[in-house]
Amino acid sequence: MSKLNTATGGLGGLALAAGSLILMLSAVTQASALPKCLFVSSYHQGYAWSDGVERGLRQTLDGKCEIQQFDMDTKRRKEQSDKERAALEAKEFIQRWQPDVVIAADDNAARHLIQPFYKDAELPFVFCGVNWTVAEYGFPYSNVTGMVEVAPVKAMIQEAIALVPRAARVMYLGADTATEKKNAARIQRAAKQQGLIFEPQFVTSLDDWVAAYQDGQGYDFIIVGSNAGVEGWDNTQVFKAIEPISRRLTVTNHEWMMPVSMLGMTKVPEEQGEWAGQVALQILDGTKPGSIPVVANRKWELFINPRLTQAAALKLPDQLLSKGKVFR
Repeated sequence: MSKLNTATGGLGGLALAAGSLILMLSAVTQASALPKCLFVSSYHQGYAWSDGVERGLRQTLDGKCEIQQFDMDTKRRKEQSDKERAALEAKEFIQRWQPDVVIAADDNAARHLIQPFYKDAELPFVFCGVNWTVAEYGFPYSNVTGMVEVAPVKAMIQEAIALVPRAARVMYLGADTATEKKNAARIQRAAKQQGLIFEPQFVTSLDDWVAAYQDGQGYDFIIVGSNAGVEGWDNTQVFKAIEPISRRLTVTNHEWMMPVSMLGMTKVPEEQGEWAGQVALQILDGTKPGSIPVVANRKWELFINPRLTQAAALKLPDQLLSKGKVFR
């Protein structure tokens, strides 16, 4: 009897194993049947903006396509030759993996990958996070559409002027990168429209950033650009350095700069990823990229850093306090 039970159990085990194998094969077949979506990030995981774009993209595409990611890492690989090499590596990955659609985030992917290698190609691309304008890349192409990243600069400057009514001179403080210079040029135009004298400072190290911030106390307010590209950056160390010397209003349009800024009108990176993912799905369903118009982002958030406003003895109006999120 014991042998019979063992044999029966063995047959049952074989049946269960066969069933499990069928389920596994079914899952593999289903996964392989999904279209391939490649996400090419200009930067690296751990960079706040890129992480937000990735979150929005993955939430949109999860379960709808097989996702791979290639990080060009061009915030840390700063030389022109490094950026071009990163683009070639991305191109080689595309050739090996053969994606059905590519989502490319931020300017360096547009400049070094899409423009030189994929203009009007068969492979469809959706870009996002390209700052202010796509004119320099000639987008859209027949195979390329996307979302431009526009900051609420005019509103930010107007809010700063309302808080500093006799403002005449403003400093822009950012990393010494091509993206920051592009941002500064656009913000400078908006500042001049408001009658402000605009002076940018671009730095490469934490110590230089703090020194420039101290110089900025001689201006009416400071616009804080991105720290991406500033070597040795540490939020805690920077805050300790600037808290005792902060006397002037600081404003930013980057959420990740709120630890060292008083007021933020910030873009929402998840919006870029969500929109790009939705458009990628439209393309996979047969919509031609060239028929989808290039758009600009529409969302932003208001943040207030009370620790720095208190350090600067700056009193914000109740209306602003009621609208803003407290950054902690």
